[in-house]
Order: sequence, then structure tokens, then C-alpha cells
Amino acid sequence: MAVMLSWRSDPETDGGSGLEAVRITVSGRGFRAVGRMIRGGPGQLLTASYRLVVAGDGTVSRLSVDVAAADGEQQLTLSRSTDGVWLVDDGSGGTRGGFSGARDVDLAFSPVFHALPIRRLGLHRDPAEHVLPVVSVDLPTLTVEATEQTYRTLSAGTGGEPAVVGFATGDVTGELTVDADGFVLDRPGVASRAALSAP
Repeated sequence: MAVMLSWRSDPETDGGSGLEAVRITVSGRGFRAVGRMIRGGPGQLLTASYRLVVAGDGTVSRLSVDVAAADGEQQLTLSRSTDGVWLVDDGSGGTRGGFSGARDVDLAFSPVFHALPIRRLGLHRDPAEHVLPVVSVDLPTLTVEATEQTYRTLSAGTGGEPAVVGFATGDVTGELTVDADGFVLDRPGVASRAALSAP
């Protein structure tokens, strides 16, 4: 199954305006995503494109990101081996790390990446709470660091109704409304699914 999804950011509370569009090809718990975002904020305009590969067990295999801003362009590739070792390559040589056993990646501003733990753990169907190590990638710097994120099912999706999953990292909290496939429909104050259609 392949779908095109898009989101608009909320400049009133998120501090920036932007759009993201992505093609997602789903296969079981795994999927591939090819996306692009454009984002503007105070003194900053950037465009970023990414390719994400998620294995059949729901863990990230590979993420490549290209970002362009007025002051230049940067690239980053993250790869995770089957034994849980991450390779981080920014074009100047790769480094290896465990990132506290992280299986998921979070790319700044993108709703797509919330689907990684939600789908892998089935949080949109089976109520649970998990505190997870995550590899976080900042934009536009492409700085990589280990963070901790909490996901908790607030209401499971039933009878065609979307699920709601609570999210927290550091001082940031929110509620994610997700569809039957575990992809974000709405994160109030940050981004919501855009109703774009082909002509």
C-alpha cells in the first residue's frame, strides 16, 4: 500500500510555518517514506528532504536527510545494524554509537517520525505506556543526540475512530491523534494533516 500524506504546521504556537509532504509505502510493520518539508520561522527559511527505511520489525534501518538554508547545504545518513549499532555519517566520516539502545529516530518538525514507536509498539490499538531512547536529529543543524521520549495510549482507535497517544520529551508534552495505520492526523498547536488532493 502506498499513500501520499501532507501536513501544515501551526505558526501561532509552533513558532514557524511550513508544509510537509511524504510518500509512504507500507509493508506490515515496516514502511518506506520519501518526504520533503519547507519551513520558515524568525530569521530562518529551510527546505529538507529525507528517505526513511523501517524494517519489518518496526525498527529504523536507515535515514538520509538533506537540508538547505541560506547559509549552505548539509547531508546526514543514519544507519542501524541488526545488532543495534548506529552509524552516523555527515559526509566527513562516520562515527558509531549505541544511543542507549534506541530503535527510533525523531526528525525535528516532522509528524511522520511519531509513527515509528506508535506502529512498532501498536500503541494506536493496544493501550500501553513506554519510555523510549530515541535518536533525535535537529534542523537545520543536523545535530544528532540521544533523547528520551514517552508515549502513552490515551484512547485506542476503535470502530473507525482515530486513536489518541500522549507524547512527552523534556518539558514538551502533547497529544497525537493518529489514524488506523498509526500516522499522525493532528498534533494540536504543532501540525495537522492537510487536505490536499491531486487534480
